[in-house]
Amino acid sequence: MCLGIPGQVVDIVDAQQSLAKIDVNGVRRNISVRLLADDNLQIGDWVLVHVGFAMAKIDEREAKLTLDQVQKMGADYANEIEAFTSSEIR
Repeated sequence: MCLGIPGQVVDIVDAQQSLAKIDVNGVRRNISVRLLADDNLQIGDWVLVHVGFAMAKIDEREAKLTLDQVQKMGADYANEIEAFTSSEIR
């Protein structure tokens, strides 16, 4: 199963290349935020991440509700965290 998982922007790594460091449950990876170029992402913003790409900007309430529900999925959540861990863009 492929899920989008909420993560928080902790650093803008390379604005020209649209790369940001995202924290998902303590795991930090550089991902592409190019699809959200018009959203003026800032440190502290929440995004929905799928396979190394930020797909949507979301608010903190939605992020926490989504994380809570995804964590209840057990193995699917663990698989998604594993995929996030291995998907860093350099």
